[in-house]
Amino acid sequence: MSATIRDVARRAGVGLGTVSRVLNNSPLVSDATRQRVLDVIAELDYAPSHVARNLSLGRTQTIAAIAPFFTRPSVVERLRGAEATLAGSPYDLVVFNVESVERRNSCLQTVPRRDRYDGLLLISLAPQPAEVAAMRSAGVPVVVIDKTVPDLPCVTIDDQAGGHMATYHLINLGHRRIAYLSDPLRDPLNFEFTSSQDRYLGYRKALANAGISFRDDYHVSGPHDRYEARVLAQRLLAMDEPPTAIFAASDTQAMGVLEAARDCRLRVPHDLSVIGFDDIDVAAYLNLTTIRQPLFETGARGVEMLLTMLENPDRTHSNERLPVSLVVRGTTAPVAG
Repeated sequence: MSATIRDVARRAGVGLGTVSRVLNNSPLVSDATRQRVLDVIAELDYAPSHVARNLSLGRTQTIAAIAPFFTRPSVVERLRGAEATLAGSPYDLVVFNVESVERRNSCLQTVPRRDRYDGLLLISLAPQPAEVAAMRSAGVPVVVIDKTVPDLPCVTIDDQAGGHMATYHLINLGHRRIAYLSDPLRDPLNFEFTSSQDRYLGYRKALANAGISFRDDYHVSGPHDRYEARVLAQRLLAMDEPPTAIFAASDTQAMGVLEAARDCRLRVPHDLSVIGFDDIDVAAYLNLTTIRQPLFETGARGVEMLLTMLENPDRTHSNERLPVSLVVRGTTAPVAG
């Protein structure tokens, strides 16, 4: 029969509270008593209950992550980074999927509770000031990934710089008729997604710096979906003066552009250059030129910051911005003469 904490206390001649303090590394135990208790624990081969120990510490050993549309490849990759980093820790990860404003509001109200979760990751969601205040009041450490939120530590990228980088690559190849295909610039679900808007600003800036006039009809937008992107790209390619290059705001949408080019019997990249954004796994398989954002790394770094906050509650954290980079593959080429 396995030894219990009562057996340890009886053999060491101390109270149950003293054994608990030794197990929790409390400084309120003398060195001599601590050593006597540890010797008895070794002698009896006592294995404390992790559940009971966690409760005594006020810990659940669980991290919550709230993520919108978590089946999207970019979100999956961030969650992979978070899970891989937690694998070496005593914490488990619980994921809440958000696909409506009602679900978002409900999660932000009910999940940040210290008796349920020790910490919270928010992926691509920006809580309002009142929600931030409620989280602080609950005492749950929070790290935001892919958003900048005042008063909360954040891990982000520079989407505008990425949009500029993608467009500038096409300009350097001699393209002047460059279209931008994206999500709606104003998020219809009010999730405050801003990546398409920021990448659009980078696109516009690169055009202006090169002296290329912006054409309103070269910007099309629709739901974040491969099929929708295919339809939008077909519309662009059917124009009297179609673009010679298309910058898609995500690799998923770039896949739709490639399908539209095939539908129109255009050769990529000879007739049409295509560049995406994210560098998800399938991008390499498709030989897609893209802007790589460190999706896995942002998830991993968010967890690292959260674990540090749990170990050092008084430590302050500054925001971190991870770099993006251009990955040139086989879907972009100099404009055909």
